[in-house]
Amino acid sequence: MAESQVTYAGNLAKYTNLDQKGKIIAEYIWIDSEGNTRSKSRTLDEQEYKPEDLPVWNFDGSSTGQAPGDNSDVYLKPVAVFPDPFRLGKNILVLSDCWNADGTPNKYNYRHEAAKLMEAHAEHEPWFGLEQEYTLLDLNDRPYGWPKNGYPAPQGPYYCGVGAGKVVQRDIVEAHYRACLYAGIKISGTNAEVMPAQWEFQVGPCLGIEMGDHLWIGRFLLNRIAEEFGAKVSVHPKPIPGDWNGAGLHSNFSSKEMRVEGGMKAIEAAIEKLGKRHQEHIAVYGEDNEKRLTGRHETGAIDQFSYGVANRGASIRIPRECAAKGYGYFEDRRPASNADPYQITGIIMETIYGAAE
Repeated sequence: MAESQVTYAGNLAKYTNLDQKGKIIAEYIWIDSEGNTRSKSRTLDEQEYKPEDLPVWNFDGSSTGQAPGDNSDVYLKPVAVFPDPFRLGKNILVLSDCWNADGTPNKYNYRHEAAKLMEAHAEHEPWFGLEQEYTLLDLNDRPYGWPKNGYPAPQGPYYCGVGAGKVVQRDIVEAHYRACLYAGIKISGTNAEVMPAQWEFQVGPCLGIEMGDHLWIGRFLLNRIAEEFGAKVSVHPKPIPGDWNGAGLHSNFSSKEMRVEGGMKAIEAAIEKLGKRHQEHIAVYGEDNEKRLTGRHETGAIDQFSYGVANRGASIRIPRECAAKGYGYFEDRRPASNADPYQITGIIMETIYGAAE
């Protein structure tokens, strides 16, 4: 750890246990027009808070691409609360929806429609698990650990690698993992990925709208921790052109019908429906995804729909274990790493079970 990081950690520890005089800090977090998290803090009375107990707040939407300058107030409505791993004690993180002054959801509030779909089809008990791939960059936008000029050795030793020359910035990954656990995020694992400086964390299984909430807070925590190490987090689906793996947000799904004996029929029926709306899914599965979905580097081609057992070159993969048992879940491998989890989970529900009324 760099000397500046040690100093920061030491200084932070000095203030962790100070008496806050009956007050807590609430960090309000929202998603802007470009799929980034934003946040700001406010002081509240110390008590246990549920989303409905928290005050509605607002921000300048003209500075985040979410409102015009002559009508710039955008309202923040709390939807989920998590313990704050940076400010220990009773301080909280507050995930918030964005709403316009006229009472309509903001254009970039994708959670609203997804929540309606989850509620409309709650009887199916939808479980999601999302695998967030990302690349750690230095302040010059070069992947950490890469030569200043040229490229590292070809892919091969980096995936789930251990040791110098194979992985970089494991301290960020470890800190993020523990922060997620402290905050109550349903993080289920992490690993180094195929391209050097690329990592992945997995969240789930989560029920319904909880999936998007937990992944967004997981993204916030990752960027917040990387900030302390002077690193940037890139979720671009093809951060480095050429013979390097891209980055995805592989999306696993199952319903209660798929998780019981004979559930393969429900899985196959769902996949058939997904195939009929392939382009509609691609449209909301992330920007620049055509640079990643080339049919190479463990992807299917963007203009073709395919599925198969244990096939990482297909649009949809049925895990071999599930095929052998005859029930379980499927993995949609099409979403890009920069896709919005509310849009992914929402359109999967809409395609399989229909639109919400």
